[in-house]
Amino acid sequence: MNINWFPGHMSKSMRMMSGDIKLVDVVVYVLDSRAPYSCLNPEFDKLTAGKPVIYVLNKADLGAENRLKIWIEKLSGSRSLAVTAVGTTSGSANAIASAAKRLCGGKLEKYRNKGVKTTIRAMVIGVPNCGKSTIINCLCRSSKTVTGNKPGVTRGKQWVKVNDYFEVLDTPGTLYPKLTDQTVAKRLAFIGSIRDEVVDIFELALAFVDEINAYDESLLASRYSVDEKMSGEEFLEAAARRRGFILKGGVVDTERMASALLDDFRKGRLGKITLESADDYDI
Repeated sequence: MNINWFPGHMSKSMRMMSGDIKLVDVVVYVLDSRAPYSCLNPEFDKLTAGKPVIYVLNKADLGAENRLKIWIEKLSGSRSLAVTAVGTTSGSANAIASAAKRLCGGKLEKYRNKGVKTTIRAMVIGVPNCGKSTIINCLCRSSKTVTGNKPGVTRGKQWVKVNDYFEVLDTPGTLYPKLTDQTVAKRLAFIGSIRDEVVDIFELALAFVDEINAYDESLLASRYSVDEKMSGEEFLEAAARRRGFILKGGVVDTERMASALLDDFRKGRLGKITLESADDYDI
């Protein structure tokens, strides 16, 4: 199975972001805690060059805490900070806003010394389904104040006010123009960043079984009450039988089980899983 999905509107989105990046002070880069490395779009490297970056490891309630801790250390540096987040909790908003204040402290102090109040502007970026909209809603809470057009902002861009010193601009979720690393492509499909309609769900589930067995060979056996170390097809058939996914004539519905398996992973029913270890990557 070869996965490559880049709808035409994503090229337009990249052009839009390239034009808007000059308007912002900091980038809020949302990653899915279950596959942080795969969510690092290489196209964003050029976009974020020279800008402070806040890496938000979103959906942290679905990720493995021990691995996320290392990702936080890996992604934090002199011009970047990383935080974990659960988009539905207010504490996440506080952590992101505080990180923006720290990274842009120089600008705030400069204007404060002049007796002038200024605003930090942030662009929120990420691959599809990483939870950008949830993060923005979390940041804005009940006050979704549109601050209107800004000087120098083309095409009437609108910014959403978070607090007295912080405003954010949303962007469409954008994938890589070409997914040359199929391991990355599959992991993006596992977490739903690539639409199910453009992949073979059965083949994707087979790949997921291999991936999760390498991660923890006892996990599927424990969850579905099947034998350990089964191949993908063996597992799907055994798990389908356990769940009663049987078609007319006694045929086991492994296609249905494939969808159920991926749904269980995406909704956290398999436990807290971060497929990628920060120690394995040079970032």
